[in-house]
Amino acid sequence: MVDQASNLFVDHVEHSIGGMGGHAFRRVTHVSMAAIPYLYYVHGGSISSYFSLQAREFVSAICILILIIEAVRLRAGIVIVGQRDYESRQISALAWGTLAVALALLIAPEGDKGGMQAGIYGTPIILGMTLVDPVMGEIKRVKQDLRAAVIAGMVISYSVWLGCHFWIGTDIIAAVLLAPLTVLGEIPSTKLIDDNATMVLLPLGGLVLLLPFL
Repeated sequence: MVDQASNLFVDHVEHSIGGMGGHAFRRVTHVSMAAIPYLYYVHGGSISSYFSLQAREFVSAICILILIIEAVRLRAGIVIVGQRDYESRQISALAWGTLAVALALLIAPEGDKGGMQAGIYGTPIILGMTLVDPVMGEIKRVKQDLRAAVIAGMVISYSVWLGCHFWIGTDIIAAVLLAPLTVLGEIPSTKLIDDNATMVLLPLGGLVLLLPFL
């Protein structure tokens, strides 16, 4: 029997709690994470101040809280609307994505200017994951065509990275070299780690290695 978590072209609608509605909810939630860079780089200080924390401390606290909730969820074998049935037995995409996004915000160097221009690297890394993943996932699900999914993913990823170059000053060399890593992170299909994490961690790791040359 093929493991549904590692089948490249599995129809996730059939395995989503809530069927098509749950699947759509999952996609909308995923895309809504595109707001995270704006919330963090523009309003992070004011939001975290309500809890008497610095912005970075708030990110860490939220991540730790979600991971604790995830541990409890796994222990109880609970899945909610939008999650897939196999996530009752493995770490969910939400938990992986939360951890990866938190690491991106904490590790990616910030720009010299404030606001969105502080997120010269964190922003494209996170936007790449939130926008590329749903498109590639739907193409693979509907068309069952990996090549088409990769092409679409590359177009969106380069649009994000190059767009951030012109918008907030992301280094052009980083944009050109790291955009493909976002797409590469979506291709592996394994239950060991979710692509929500690899789509962030691969370009983040590439950035760390590239920084001495920028």
